Amino acid sequence: MSGMNAPERAAAFVLDEDAGEQKIEYSIDTKTENAGTFRFNKEDHTIGNLLRLQLLRDPNVKFAGYIHPHPLLNYIDLRVQTTTSNVAPTEVLSNAMEDLGSETDHLMMQFQEGLEQWKRDNENVMGGN
Repeated sequence: MSGMNAPERAAAFVLDEDAGEQKIEYSIDTKTENAGTFRFNKEDHTIGNLLRLQLLRDPNVKFAGYIHPHPLLNYIDLRVQTTTSNVAPTEVLSNAMEDLGSETDHLMMQFQEGLEQWKRDNENVMGGN
């Protein structure tokens, strides 16, 4: 009975669409120019750190950081500030996501090619399959 008070496991990664929960919510920072905060619901350090690092590669990004306030809270807040008002935080985040998608595709292609090469090189060991 130790898990009685534990939240449902699915609550950590499935959006509550009936309650209108959105994957990403954006709010403009009214105190800092060219800045905003993105709330990623049902995400944790994995996506937060990945996006932060990708954003920091962009010369248009002045600041990128995230917080995952508590392990039982299933969201992260990603704060982004750009170097100029000509480039919005939403634009640099969109570019970062596209770049990560391209990098992932490239990684998958390299893995498949490496696997096929390994199979060819080890054909005799694997019994000719």
